[in-house]
Amino acid sequence: METSIILISTVVLLVLLFLKVPVFISILSGSMAYFFLTGGPFTKILGQRVLAGVESIPLLAIPFFICAGVFMNYSGVTKRVMGFCNVMTGRMTGGLAQVNVLLSTLMGGLSGSNLADAAMEAKMLVPEMERHGYSKQFSTVVTAMSSMITPLIPPGIAMILYGSIANISIGKLFIAGIGPGLLLCVAMMILVHFISKKRGYMPMRTDRLTMKQAAPEIASAILPLCLPVIIIGGIRLGIFTPTEAGAVAIVYSLVLGVVYKELKLKDIGTGLKETVATTASIMLIVGGASAFAWILTREQIPQQFTALVLGTIHNKYLFLFVIILFLIVVGMFIEGNAALIVLVPLLAPVAEAYGIDPIHFAMVYIFTMACGGVTPPMGALIFVTCGITKCKIKEFIKESIPFYVMLFICMMLMAYVPVFSTGLVNLFY
Repeated sequence: METSIILISTVVLLVLLFLKVPVFISILSGSMAYFFLTGGPFTKILGQRVLAGVESIPLLAIPFFICAGVFMNYSGVTKRVMGFCNVMTGRMTGGLAQVNVLLSTLMGGLSGSNLADAAMEAKMLVPEMERHGYSKQFSTVVTAMSSMITPLIPPGIAMILYGSIANISIGKLFIAGIGPGLLLCVAMMILVHFISKKRGYMPMRTDRLTMKQAAPEIASAILPLCLPVIIIGGIRLGIFTPTEAGAVAIVYSLVLGVVYKELKLKDIGTGLKETVATTASIMLIVGGASAFAWILTREQIPQQFTALVLGTIHNKYLFLFVIILFLIVVGMFIEGNAALIVLVPLLAPVAEAYGIDPIHFAMVYIFTMACGGVTPPMGALIFVTCGITKCKIKEFIKESIPFYVMLFICMMLMAYVPVFSTGLVNLFY
């Protein structure tokens, strides 16, 4: 009886998601279906579980880092970092596309939001790339794909959520994300090089910049690029917690706004409104998904799932491969944060039973789910970038095929070469 109720609740959740009902409403509806069918006092218990899901100290870091990222954009940081990227990659084949990839990597450590980065770069870089002869679909694909790096480079919101749910050090996850982020950045730059060479997308310049020419661009980007160093260094040295690091990031972004004289008083008000709206959307999903995760825990679904998997798959390498395929499919249909809160309590204990390092599995999970942002039919990065650049989704998907192959190769490297995720953690800790 209980199993059938869980099944019905899950079907309700999935059907509503397919009908494009807002994610938090879909998840809450699935939870309410469970309480209705079991005859429990659903209003009281559901409300308690939703509130309990968001009453977590580590989750306080989310609004802090979102606010810091918003203020960074208003402080003129983006154009200074882009100038630095231009200095570093301007002579590479496909110069502007390389700038796009490197900018996403560096901005990932500043904003923590892949959707915000994708929207910003779609507005700033895609029109410029088109003026230099790049096709609209290639420019849009590079922008969306490179924005996938953001959840991997600290301080990614997904790392904060994963750490709070799986009870793993968020500081260690921040450091672990550097390896996968750089792996994806390098792989993407190599792929962009070959595609650009084949299509004749030329470098932005052929001559080497003198130190006198490059120094101003590099100097103007030094202060923003110090933020990830300050965050990771402060956490590692015990100066502040990951939550407090978010507050430090806000203060630092305000200081940059004063130094660059670009952050106006009205920008602070606008930024706070954006922070509240973005945080509310995330927390609604977190609360709804926490209620559904509580239902799964109450019915001992994680324990049953662990026993089923261990009885079926006897090799941890095969387990990782199956989980990657499973997460790719899940990412096609379900929003990443919602899937994370529901699936991590199921999958993390199984991975631990196989003897897989928790940090390693966390990065494999986050990396694979990040791919959901660029896979149809529900990929949020596809809709954000195509909505801004007016690229047809059909053309986007066709142009993305080489990038999907590259992503799968990176997934395999992440899964079977743990040093990419655990190497820096072992070095630091």
